[in-house]
Amino acid sequence: MADNSLSQLTFAIPKGRILEEALPVMARAGVVPEEAFHDKGNRALSFATTRTDMRLIRVRAFDVATFVAHGAAHVGIVGSDVIEEFDYSELYGPVDLDIGHCRLCVAEPAEGRGDDGNASHMRVATKYPHLTQRYFEQQGIQAECVKLNGAMELAPGLGLASRIVDLVSTGKTMRDNGLVETATIIPVSARLIVNRAALKTDPRVAELVEAFRAETAKQDAA
Repeated sequence: MADNSLSQLTFAIPKGRILEEALPVMARAGVVPEEAFHDKGNRALSFATTRTDMRLIRVRAFDVATFVAHGAAHVGIVGSDVIEEFDYSELYGPVDLDIGHCRLCVAEPAEGRGDDGNASHMRVATKYPHLTQRYFEQQGIQAECVKLNGAMELAPGLGLASRIVDLVSTGKTMRDNGLVETATIIPVSARLIVNRAALKTDPRVAELVEAFRAETAKQDAA
């Protein structure tokens, strides 16, 4: 039973691809948003839940990690790509939720492949500069990252970059834009993340971790 004398828990959830898969998992773990959350026309960013001691905030995926790492939110759900990109010391991802599966990949134009295959320097369009630079360094290549937040697939055709690094699920968008995958940097799935300090000081955070862990174990066993 929640102790309402404690401060309100803030649970950060991402807009976009993970959210629809995350909501049923959250509900089974006892995190249920108010009805207004499901109103497509509602532009609010903060919502009550069926727990009086918890609210949800709905933000961009990269911002979920920032809110949780800095303690503005206690708990959140985000892709492992975001965790790897930011590598915040105060961020802990104790539960793989086994949803939101995709991969972070390198892609290049299908036509004219290999034109800079032996280059020691390469320009790459991505919203993952740290993961991208680390990957290419391992290949002995210096990656000059051009930061884009979307429409990555346009970059090679317009001469902005010779490669892109982006999330891929089915690969259809890349194929439709004349690109082919050449390497997988990391597989990606959604994780429950918590602020390390909150985990140590607020027992409700540990209870949430156990609830999500138990729920995930049930689904694995099904």
